[in-house]
Amino acid sequence: MRLFVGIALAREAQQALESFVRDFRAAYPRLRWSLPAQWHITLQFLGETDESRYLCAVQQLRKIHAHSVEIRLAQPGFFERAGVFHVAVQPTLSLISLHDQTEQALIPCGFEPEERAYSPHITLARKKGRGRSLDFDQLQQAVPRYAEVKLPSFLAGEFLLYQSFTEPAGPRYEVRDRFPLM
Repeated sequence: MRLFVGIALAREAQQALESFVRDFRAAYPRLRWSLPAQWHITLQFLGETDESRYLCAVQQLRKIHAHSVEIRLAQPGFFERAGVFHVAVQPTLSLISLHDQTEQALIPCGFEPEERAYSPHITLARKKGRGRSLDFDQLQQAVPRYAEVKLPSFLAGEFLLYQSFTEPAGPRYEVRDRFPLM
């Protein structure tokens, strides 16, 4: 099973992002747009995992005792090399703390922390394929006009262990386990 740990968006944040991307989605249909129900903030990607490592991860994640996490959606942007359009998430102290606790908790299960710096974000769309994408290029030109978009903040009261399924229409995520925050 393919797993990752993340935070789901509050309904008001999801609705605000849906409103923000609606016109872009219509104007640039040749991008792979993420479904709003799938939007999340990844804390740690675990990858392909067998049953014993999954059970270990659940046990270790249950040991995390953290307070609610402040989520502040920031500005839209791009990871150009990866072909990703996203909304950044400010790395608040509570978010960074939960990320760090998650990484440390999962080491005994054989999951290694990322070597690159944590860059919290919500993936909104990806370009299709590896080559150039006219839609992606044009979207990059259009987005700066919306750079001052105001997106809501929220407190996350839980974090989740997701399972990812690869399907022809794109990835689908299911919640496997929930972990409350204080």
